[in-house]
Amino acid sequence: MNSPYVLDSFALVSLFHKEPGWERARQVLAELFSSNDKALLCIINWGEFYYTVKRRVGRRKAEEALALLEQLPITIVSVDDRLVWEAAQIKSEYPVSYADAFCIATAQRTGGRVLTNDPEFDAVDLVAVEWLTDR
Repeated sequence: MNSPYVLDSFALVSLFHKEPGWERARQVLAELFSSNDKALLCIINWGEFYYTVKRRVGRRKAEEALALLEQLPITIVSVDDRLVWEAAQIKSEYPVSYADAFCIATAQRTGGRVLTNDPEFDAVDLVAVEWLTDR
């Protein structure tokens, strides 16, 4: 794989709720599984995925979603002081959520490309963005 995929929670929510772009998210994860590669997911975006699913369908379903997430070819990226600093710098300069700033900082750190359909990423020119649907 040339550059790793860095997943925004938007991509995972789309996949789990079969929202627009879910087929592309499934395809990317299937390709990663076949090639023994893994996408990256910042732990902050993991938390964002959990609370989004919990708000929509409740705690039990959200915990089931986390169990399913563990079976996907995804590596969870921990947060260190430097990543917090990098995300804070991004948040101070771009109109994105703090969680999205962590996704962007993770992509910058790893040379990755963000997989999302979140329109907030339109405002960011710091990393490559691969959209789940045609734009």
